[in-house]
Amino acid sequence: MGEITRRPRARTDLIEIWTYIADSNPQAADRMFERFALALAMLADNPHAGRERPELARGLRSFPVGSYILFYLPTSAGIDLIRVRSGYLDIAAEDFAV
Repeated sequence: MGEITRRPRARTDLIEIWTYIADSNPQAADRMFERFALALAMLADNPHAGRERPELARGLRSFPVGSYILFYLPTSAGIDLIRVRSGYLDIAAEDFAV
């Protein structure tokens, strides 16, 4: 299995997402995190599976999970998770300090 690293902003995003969902349904928050974990494991093994996002940052890729989008960089060992954002948000290059 490939390696998954998480940048501090990605960790914060994940905590905020879990907290937001858990406020109304902790089990749903846990299920969402299971979906994230499965997608991240798949991406770590297949880092070029996501869509290229050159308009946001050089080398950046994205992969949807439910209504969220995982933003990551492929690495020689797997992936580097940069951000996890809602697909309902306006996303701009300024959101990514890669």
